[in-house]
Amino acid sequence: MTRTDSQLPSGYPLVRGRRNRCSPSRRAMLAEHRLHPSDFIAPLFIAEGKGVQDPIPSMPDYHRLSLDLAVRKAASWHQMGIPAVLLFVMVPEEKKDNEGTEALNPDGLMQMAVKRIKDTVPGLTVMTDVALDPYSSYGHDGIVQDGEIVNDESVDVLARMAVNHARAGADYVAPSDMMDGRIGEIRRALEADGHPGTGILAYSAKYASGFYGPFRDALDSAPGFGDKKTYQMDPANVREAVREAQMDEAEGADIVMVKPGLPYLDVVRAVREAVHVPVAVYNVSGEYAMIKAAAQMGWLDEEAAMMESLLACKRAGADVIATYWAEKAVALLNES
Repeated sequence: MTRTDSQLPSGYPLVRGRRNRCSPSRRAMLAEHRLHPSDFIAPLFIAEGKGVQDPIPSMPDYHRLSLDLAVRKAASWHQMGIPAVLLFVMVPEEKKDNEGTEALNPDGLMQMAVKRIKDTVPGLTVMTDVALDPYSSYGHDGIVQDGEIVNDESVDVLARMAVNHARAGADYVAPSDMMDGRIGEIRRALEADGHPGTGILAYSAKYASGFYGPFRDALDSAPGFGDKKTYQMDPANVREAVREAQMDEAEGADIVMVKPGLPYLDVVRAVREAVHVPVAVYNVSGEYAMIKAAAQMGWLDEEAAMMESLLACKRAGADVIATYWAEKAVALLNES
């Protein structure tokens, strides 16, 4: 017998959100966002030498790898289903200068890494960091003149650096420097050198953030003087990030990126709504280190916090996520 409205208990809810959450199958069926192995870009730190697996103290379980081990790691990630790696190199002090000389060396570590990985794992998408700070005696992302990081002279070197990476076989070059106009110059340089198929992953909204410390430890790339606030963005600004992303899109960027991730999810959403190219987010070293440290103290569940953080990036609008969690997250996804 069906009860009439007058027979229902007082306060009886006709709308019950819990009906859609009451079983695992219902929750899975109705989930609005999902993580998949193809969502991830895995950063890979490469050092000179052979057989080198150098732990990064501020990034537990992450290492700088020599090229032989880096190639093996890239192959294992590809086998797991990770579609892309983002390469960074650690440059010895004696090879650093203020002109980016080593960055333009066709036989440099980055160029060798691209060639070896593409030869060994041709199906893996290889992305390369394009910035001068790992190569700079000043630790800045551009050329320094009279204490100033100069823009146009830096862009010229960055464009030549990007062409160098494309010649080595890079699928995407990833300018992370935040110099003005560099996306357009890189695009023109790639086209002129016969690389129309090389994509650009632009760090379009890269903030002057306090969350980069462990990364700078990993590559010994902290600025030797001052800070990076004249070229990286003010954390107070959102509209500026949208403008930067739109300019990069107009200049030829194939993917735009917001960096960092979790503290800037509002920026990810704003950029996603403003551009028509894919949006990436970088779940940075400080975000990784915070969860690792809290988990080591027993204050939170590492896997749960990791997956929730990555899902938050996807929910905010990111199409792809660069993250140090890529291997662990994909392993969990493959088990589920």
